[in-house]
Amino acid sequence: MSVPAADARFARFAGQRVCVVGLGLTGQSVARLLTRHGAEVTAVDSRDDEERREIAAGLARAGVTVGLGSGRLAAGAKLPAGTDLVVTSPGLRPDTPLLVSAAADGVEVIGDVELAWRLRPVLADGSWQQWLAVTGTNGKTTTVRMLAAMLAAAGHRSVAAGNVGTPILDVIADPDPYPVVAVELSSFQLYWSSTLQPLAAALLNIAAHHLDWHDDIESYAAAKSRIFGPGAIAVFNAEDARTVRIAAAAAQLSRRVAFRLAPPGHGELGVADGWLVDDAFGERTELAPASAVQPAAPHNVADALAAAALARAYSAAPPAAIEAGLAAFKPEPHRISLVGTVRGVGFVDDSKASNPAAAAASLASFPSIIWVAGGLFRGSEADLDALVTGARDRLRAAVLIGTDRAKFRQALARHAPDVPVTELASTDTGVMDLAVTHAAAAASQGDTVLLAPAAQSWDMFRDYPARGDAFAAAVSKLAAGALTAGT
Repeated sequence: MSVPAADARFARFAGQRVCVVGLGLTGQSVARLLTRHGAEVTAVDSRDDEERREIAAGLARAGVTVGLGSGRLAAGAKLPAGTDLVVTSPGLRPDTPLLVSAAADGVEVIGDVELAWRLRPVLADGSWQQWLAVTGTNGKTTTVRMLAAMLAAAGHRSVAAGNVGTPILDVIADPDPYPVVAVELSSFQLYWSSTLQPLAAALLNIAAHHLDWHDDIESYAAAKSRIFGPGAIAVFNAEDARTVRIAAAAAQLSRRVAFRLAPPGHGELGVADGWLVDDAFGERTELAPASAVQPAAPHNVADALAAAALARAYSAAPPAAIEAGLAAFKPEPHRISLVGTVRGVGFVDDSKASNPAAAAASLASFPSIIWVAGGLFRGSEADLDALVTGARDRLRAAVLIGTDRAKFRQALARHAPDVPVTELASTDTGVMDLAVTHAAAAASQGDTVLLAPAAQSWDMFRDYPARGDAFAAAVSKLAAGALTAGT
């Protein structure tokens, strides 16, 4: 198969034998892209159901050889003969037998982000497309969307991509290349990346998360650290000990730039006298009033500082663009979203706060809280102890739901014994109506009823948006008089 001249950067794949492992949206995209440019692609997936068979039929029509079934990835599985490269779904663990076998045979295994990096386009002026990358346990999507808005306000043609916005392979294949891309990267994607070298990269925070994949927090942090490639401007959170250590240990950086929720030192960004201030890129400059960040929670201000640092690193984006970008930014649903006010009590949906670190940031945003928490908890007892200890002075009551609600009750008993607790035994999705009514009964004017579960949703809900939607629906019923507080 010939490769069009306009796609010469794909020429290396003409005739190459590539095995794509996993047929989610990412795997399908990889298989189609490489087949279109002359690779001999075999795609495999452990599932063999109706959905996967339909996907396989479509890929087969595009020239992809497809193998389905649990044996394709299990112990004893072998790569197709002569495989030159494996592109894996980022969600597959490195101990997946087929991937272990590939590595043992000396076949390189990469993910879609690494593939996209290797295929990023050259612009009309001969320069490479630049990436501004963001990772962290919490705040990635907010930071990337803020950054994209700032770049647009500064007059740059850019796009948000990766785990948010446009798929990264679609971005690099665009016939009209973007000069700069704001890329959200997960720990999974970074683990499977080896040559990534963004112009500038931000590490927002590190807390225990995805340990079922990474086994321990050290391995998780090591994957995150790959964002600081050689030559990068490393942007890191001066108030998060792990990000400080990772930035300090990173080799061959262009420079290090810290951000903090306090007046910045030289070479940092921070907050002073109600302003976001840059003392890293040129003369000390007030970028935007802190009040321009909405919602004005502390962790959102930190995300805005990280986004501003990346925008300044790329093109010294002027203060007007930073402020305009913040004004244009629209928060994603289920991230500290006020969904209603009933009798002077605010009801806030932060269903996205599905781990203790995210919940801690959410709880720090309000002075007097009725906390709706619980679900499928993936952290440790120490994580919960730290969460409750840090928030106890703000808690007026707690309403606990979900499979692991007892773990929350026990942590509250240990560290906040004076906080009244209501524990709801039902694990039906309708429990959210009960949670809202009990929370409303415990609240007084000026309080905030906050859904910040600190746990995953899958024990009761399809995903965290479904959980947040149930909370918002219950608040609407309460406001309409269809629910009675305390019943």
